[in-house]
Amino acid sequence: MKKLVFILFFIGFSVCTFAQQRVQNQNYQTVGYISPDGKVQNQNYQTIGYINSDGRVQNGNYQTIGYINKDGKIQNGNYQTVGYVNEDGKVQNGNYQTVGYVDKEGRVQNQNYQTVGYLPNVDKKWTAAFFFFFFTKNEKE
Repeated sequence: MKKLVFILFFIGFSVCTFAQQRVQNQNYQTVGYISPDGKVQNQNYQTIGYINSDGRVQNGNYQTIGYINKDGKIQNGNYQTVGYVNEDGKVQNGNYQTVGYVDKEGRVQNQNYQTVGYLPNVDKKWTAAFFFFFFTKNEKE
């Protein structure tokens, strides 16, 4: 569940122009929702976080847990750079090692090109960012 929370926190950065967005896993099962106002909910519609238009990501207690800069730099809550998102959808860690990819349809793949989820209609830069956080969290567990 912790892994899901991290991926959902970073889904909603494209909050300006879409209706409630459904987040799906690799089997097309719904695992969460993002509302236009930036509220992030799990599959049971319980609020687990918030996305701000300035790129700041907060948990359910409004504590800032990360930032996504307009240039694609991913930072943790202490402003330490932990990754990068390239224009082509390649996601890299802080050492510029490729950790995954996001295509223009919103398909999310790991570094071995295995599909791990789908986030259609969300800017690939933001999709890649939460993908990065999801897998970074997995590595630490």
